[in-house]
Amino acid sequence: MSRLKSLENLEIKNKRVVIREDFNVPMKEGRIVNDARILAALPTIKYALDKGAAVILISHLGRPQEGVYDEAYTLAPIAERLSHYLKHHVTLIKDWHHGFTISPGQVALCENIRFSLGETANDEILSQHLADLGDVYVMDAFACAHRAQASTYGALTQAKEACAGPLLCAEVQALDRALLTIERPFLAIVGGAKVSTKLTVLEALLAKVDHLIVGGGIANTFLAALGHAVGCSLYEPDLVPLAKKLLSSKILLPIDVVVATELSATAKAVTKSLEEIKPEDKILDIGPKTIALYQSYIAKARTIVWNGPVGVFEYPAFAAGTKNIAESIAASSAFSLAGGGETLSAIENYHLNDKISYISTGGGAFLEYLEGKSLPAIELLQQRA
Repeated sequence: MSRLKSLENLEIKNKRVVIREDFNVPMKEGRIVNDARILAALPTIKYALDKGAAVILISHLGRPQEGVYDEAYTLAPIAERLSHYLKHHVTLIKDWHHGFTISPGQVALCENIRFSLGETANDEILSQHLADLGDVYVMDAFACAHRAQASTYGALTQAKEACAGPLLCAEVQALDRALLTIERPFLAIVGGAKVSTKLTVLEALLAKVDHLIVGGGIANTFLAALGHAVGCSLYEPDLVPLAKKLLSSKILLPIDVVVATELSATAKAVTKSLEEIKPEDKILDIGPKTIALYQSYIAKARTIVWNGPVGVFEYPAFAAGTKNIAESIAASSAFSLAGGGETLSAIENYHLNDKISYISTGGGAFLEYLEGKSLPAIELLQQRA
């Protein structure tokens, strides 16, 4: 495992502990739609409180114009939800830049860090303000570890003492277990819309896995590379030559599909073989024969990494593929690691959270770690360990 100094290695009683979490949760009309990332952060916050620290939380939410307060992106709903789960009042601090009073046993949440000018540019002055808030600066937001920003990198360099939080340590440990201490057969499942966004992930995984299932629009591009008609399905014609180069016996592709002539809640879903696809068809899910094929590989696997649905699971008519894949992974005795926003939504939809070995809170960071890239925050924490 990557060497990291953890919060659990430090004496924090009566200290001000600043924790960078990731509370960038989906919102709709000011309400939290999915609070998985808040729930994931709770053990770290509770640990710091139990050890007698004053806890100061930092996070971003959405993509507001930097340096401008915008009510639509306030962390007030996050503070309220945290107060509910912790059974402990969490104070939202809007003007925190020059410090504020907080006592051991109290929790403060600083307003959206992206309201502060210089966050994304890793501004030195903002980084210093963040570091000066406490005695210890804790990076616990794995989902942001691939960004060298003021709250995820700069503050770690300026802090008197810096360490990783338990959540970040657990994320790295799970990824290292899947990628470094591989128990075979090793199966990866990568879905999503475009090959272009996951090309380097596919290349990196092909070098490590025994088999790679591709789904969604990614699969359509590979099917086109094999010479199959894909109708008016989402695919990337310009990447067909590259898909041809990547094709190997490791890659598992659909042998039948579910199509419709439109994507809507009322669309008529029809199962077809690859040879039956017409110009007006959109491929929106995998068919029953493909589900059975993929399930046979999932059943044999000892390590499974999953990122991205294999169909448009938001519509019931096109959800069978993703649902069956998710349930098969959950039923498997393999070490299973899932990550990415849509993947997490699917797992929650089918109430399988406690049946996946580890669910990563990361999206972009998860993919970059799978690629073998060095994540700036983790690299810095290793240097400061």
